[in-house]
Amino acid sequence: MRYHQKQTKGRPGFVKRYGVTVLAIILLGSGLYLLFLVFSPQINQPTINKTWNEPVPYTKAALTENRIYVPKLKLNLPYKAGDATVLRDNIWHRFPERGDPESGGNFILAGHRFDIGLTPGETKHRSPFYHIDALHQGDKIYADFDGKRYLYEVADRFKVKPTQTEIEAPSDEPKMTLYTCTFQGSADGREVIIAHLAEKDVDPAKALVE
Repeated sequence: MRYHQKQTKGRPGFVKRYGVTVLAIILLGSGLYLLFLVFSPQINQPTINKTWNEPVPYTKAALTENRIYVPKLKLNLPYKAGDATVLRDNIWHRFPERGDPESGGNFILAGHRFDIGLTPGETKHRSPFYHIDALHQGDKIYADFDGKRYLYEVADRFKVKPTQTEIEAPSDEPKMTLYTCTFQGSADGREVIIAHLAEKDVDPAKALVE
């Protein structure tokens, strides 16, 4: 007697049956998350300094780091000299030999306009000048430098082409030149803020308010 093994068709596996659907869901989720990352800096929420309404730091003895404060942008970040690598976590103090708050001249600070990170919080942190166009004449910018605090007031805002490097030229008058790329990128041009020195040796116990 011969036995014949009954052959049955195997059921299609999960991947075969649902693979296209799962892939579509993953792609949709990734796209939505990427979109959220792109728009995250627009969320009006202080992320760098959670206690912005309190003066930071509180005393002159605590002024141990060079920092820039822009109350209107809720911005509180250190600035450092060096090369472009400092831009990841700091504002870049370019050409320090051309100026600083104490010596005068052209105090040049540069930062990212938009630099995407892995999380919304990281994207915001890496895009400190995203809202630079909110600054207007008279707005305050504070800078801590070598243990003292200085107050600048915005005098002008304009755009330049990448070739217009004269914004970084030495200056006889004490001023701050703060700039970042346009939303179209560095090849398109830069947004520039010019601020004049208004007060030296500001009392650090004063609240940093507009």
